Amino acid sequence: MDSERCREVLARGGLSREWPAEPMLGGWYTEEEIEAANEAIRASFDPAVGFGFFCDEIVEFEQKFAAYIGTRYALSVTSAGTGLDVAVRALDLEPGDEVVVPALNFRAAPYAVLGCGGKLVLCESDETLNADPADVEAKLTPHTRAILVTHMNGLSAPIADYLEIAERHPHPKYGPPKVLGDAARALGGSYQGRKIGTGAWMTVFSLHTMKMMTTLGEGGMITTDDAELMARLRGLRQWGIVESEDLEIARGKRGTGDAGWGSNYKLTKVQAAVGLVQLRRLDEMIAPRVALAGKRSEMLSDVPELTLPYEPADCAPVYYLYNLLVPREWAGEKRDQLMALLREEYGVDTVVANPPVYQADAYVRRMTPGQSTPRSEEIAARLFCPPTHPLMSDEDNEYLCAAISDAVAKLR
Repeated sequence: MDSERCREVLARGGLSREWPAEPMLGGWYTEEEIEAANEAIRASFDPAVGFGFFCDEIVEFEQKFAAYIGTRYALSVTSAGTGLDVAVRALDLEPGDEVVVPALNFRAAPYAVLGCGGKLVLCESDETLNADPADVEAKLTPHTRAILVTHMNGLSAPIADYLEIAERHPHPKYGPPKVLGDAARALGGSYQGRKIGTGAWMTVFSLHTMKMMTTLGEGGMITTDDAELMARLRGLRQWGIVESEDLEIARGKRGTGDAGWGSNYKLTKVQAAVGLVQLRRLDEMIAPRVALAGKRSEMLSDVPELTLPYEPADCAPVYYLYNLLVPREWAGEKRDQLMALLREEYGVDTVVANPPVYQADAYVRRMTPGQSTPRSEEIAARLFCPPTHPLMSDEDNEYLCAAISDAVAKLR
């Protein structure tokens, strides 16, 4: 956007509404979701039916989610956080077992490892914000049981690279470390011509209110092609009950199998009913988000100080967030000045998503003494993310770009 156009856009006023840096509703709802919820509630009035957890809505939602991703199975859970807990617990970690996780991250994946008694090993990310394969390999030891990578802000991590690395470094007892994906922010994205969620041993998705689609505010899904793993996940989700026992339980008989420990991490019938509508509309909600990002990159392409989001040739990101990096010499204090200027003079909110988790979380810091990721620290000190939403108008997007261009020019 040239300086003259920038001045014209800024002169016509600010944003049409307040846009939080991470909007509290990532997609949008229609009357169809409301009707689906009402129908599921009304169908549950019968005492013989209730809000039963062995119900068509949940089964159909899981089947259609698996079909959308392209995996054999999908398991619904209460949230991506509990999904990650369940996923790591399925590793059956033993004392001293290590799991490699990128430091540039939200706390959910590191917490899942620590909560299951694993040793958390933090690795570097590159400017895509995803785990750097070279550093992942450097962090592997004979104690590594898994590589748990996060598909940051809507861009797929290079799963094929991690799988090759795992094959080169087998655990002496368990073989190649398992590769798990945290795709909380990446539902609907693609990698090597397939949806994110394929390739890894399993992948966890979020259906939280801020994400690409939501099941009434909370929810999650785990996808896999591994039948044995799926049976274990089902047991972990519900009191050790494996799939073959479901019908017996529904008929009032006690299950006889022993799938080990389990708890209660089930999605509800009403959430699943709404999820079916949201899933059908998912691509419709992603398309304007991606289009918005493309227009934004075009408008910001002539701002030399900014590094725009990188799109690998084999990826189709969904832009949960739009990542911008300032120059290395602007890292930290000057980046902070830019974010403050955008907020105070232009009404544009921004967020750093995410700094290394040990910088933001005292528990992780206490549990990883002596670990640091200096390259990730530098990237985080250069990072800022302006608001992105599929319902944002072209006018607001243009104003936002003009504000960023003008603010950078003032600091230049």
